[in-house]
Amino acid sequence: MARKLLLTFAAIMLVGFAFAQYPPVFKGSNYGNNSKAGHYADVRGFKMYYEIYGKGEPLLLIHGNGGSGNNFSGQIPYFSKHYQVILADSRAHGKSVDPADSLSYEMMAEDFNALLDVLKIKSCNVIGWSDGGNNGLLLAIHHPDKVKKLAITGANIWIDARAFPADLLELPDILLDSLSKLPQTPEIKNAIKVWKLVYTEPNISLKQLNGIKCPTLVIGGDHDIILPKHSLLIAENIPQSTLWILPNSGHSTLINYKNQFNKTVADFFQKPYRVIIGGNRIN
Repeated sequence: MARKLLLTFAAIMLVGFAFAQYPPVFKGSNYGNNSKAGHYADVRGFKMYYEIYGKGEPLLLIHGNGGSGNNFSGQIPYFSKHYQVILADSRAHGKSVDPADSLSYEMMAEDFNALLDVLKIKSCNVIGWSDGGNNGLLLAIHHPDKVKKLAITGANIWIDARAFPADLLELPDILLDSLSKLPQTPEIKNAIKVWKLVYTEPNISLKQLNGIKCPTLVIGGDHDIILPKHSLLIAENIPQSTLWILPNSGHSTLINYKNQFNKTVADFFQKPYRVIIGGNRIN
């Protein structure tokens, strides 16, 4: 048993190191665990947990793999001053317990679409972090009417060396192997289901990106686990896109550059998309 625990701990440490502060846990924060703001919605076979803060134009925050709504503790106070911020735990994450055996980004994107329907929200801005960015892309692809503007950081459309450093591609395999050797409690089974996503998905085509209609801000760190060239590829294939690569940053752009991130994304939401043609434009 000790050896099994050691293997699992080593795998988790490797993954945690690779993702650099991801997913973060803000222990002093009440976001994601606020009984006064928290609600459950019956969504596609499970109860989806969400919290709402502020008033104004709706803004949906989508966390990444292994995370929860708590991960956006650095963004909620800022955006809730001007937006109705919707903070939700994805299927099989946080307080959104999922009894199903299968899990996919497609399922998650449909869950968020259904949640917006429950809340009677026809269109909203979206911020997606990591796998939450993948979900944001799929929401914009399959339900273009629901996404007014989309900001994604650390998102990917493939799971091979075109998106990740080659030496990190086997980390999910190590973790899954370690988890499979532990007693298969409901918690371990859920962890395996969640981490299999990193190993098998997403599989978003360039054609699908080409069909995204909303203005999209594609963000990444220059030392992100998602290669900057992959973020560039995503931006190049979304018609109304803007690319922002942060210097000296890993996967946690919205933590390491919290103030700059919040202001830049807010400006992106508020200002019209600019079309710049030709290399001689300087304004």
